[in-house]
Amino acid sequence: MKRILMLVGTIFTLSSCTQNERVKSFGGEGIVNLPQGRKLVNVIWKDYQLWYLTRQMKPDEVAETYSFQEESSWGVIEGSYNIIETK
Repeated sequence: MKRILMLVGTIFTLSSCTQNERVKSFGGEGIVNLPQGRKLVNVIWKDYQLWYLTRQMKPDEVAETYSFQEESSWGVIEGSYNIIETK
């Protein structure tokens, strides 16, 4: 019975969190697709919010994919975000 309650509690907790909260608190992976023609400049965490700075992509630049990863002290719960640009 305890296992069932723990399972239900875990499912409820994970389903009620935003993607940012899940990635930062429980690890895993999130994806950000930048608007077309935007170039990533910087990305940071502020509490459970992911903030990213973009600029207009120059004509000679190519679209890239970035991996923003957490490295925790114990290496147990580590989250990552893949940030994808499109030309």
